[in-house]
Amino acid sequence: MPNILVTNDDGVNASGIQALAKALDAIGSVTVIAPERNWSAAGHPKTLHKPLRLTPLVWPDGRTAYASSGAPSDCVALGLLGAVDMSFDLVVSGINSAYNLGTDVFYSGTVAAAMESIINGVAALAVSLGGAESGPASREAAELAAAAIAAEIALEALTKGLPANTLLNINLPRLVRAELRGVQSTRLGRRVYRDVLDTRMDPWGRPYYWFGGEIPTGIPEDGSDIGAVENGYVSVTPLGIDLTSYPTLALLEGWRFPGVGA
Repeated sequence: MPNILVTNDDGVNASGIQALAKALDAIGSVTVIAPERNWSAAGHPKTLHKPLRLTPLVWPDGRTAYASSGAPSDCVALGLLGAVDMSFDLVVSGINSAYNLGTDVFYSGTVAAAMESIINGVAALAVSLGGAESGPASREAAELAAAAIAAEIALEALTKGLPANTLLNINLPRLVRAELRGVQSTRLGRRVYRDVLDTRMDPWGRPYYWFGGEIPTGIPEDGSDIGAVENGYVSVTPLGIDLTSYPTLALLEGWRFPGVGA
């Protein structure tokens, strides 16, 4: 039976990770290492300046999970580097409580955890569920559907394998399974952010700042992750480590760079 490491960025006691771990029990031996607090939009930090701790706790279903003092990416590194004395065949991160579409993947702690896994040579999935604006189902019902679908995709990944340095970024609208129109393989779409900077003053007259704004939207193009979820489909987007812009690399061949060296 394969060993599966489960993590998230919403915190070890979030309902989404509990639903996900339970669904994955059907296909493998599940170990949970997740942050002790919420790390949403934390990106991909690596904790080097202080020690990390793992604290066992018992979930309502009786399972023992490990709460980490580090970020989601730290949780995966701890698991893969031997903190629980076990090797893993797959890492599954989620279920996130909001979409991770388009350029969200650069901010997402959920996706960063999966990226940490493929950096360490282990296949990974990241699973995210749209908010209340994405569908009428209750959060609990939608999480159960998302967990079951994620487990089925995880089984396919374990059975058929994924290319090296590749993860699957899975997004689902907040719908029950019968309301979903299917599953689409997609590319990253174009996210639209309407961020605002809220400037305030503290009691000593010094400015401080909050980032805020509306919920991000996107351009629902055919073939994109945004287009898929906005039309009621599950989106599965393969992501890789290589961020090289190859057209630009070719363009740079014609540049006159400054002379250096002898």
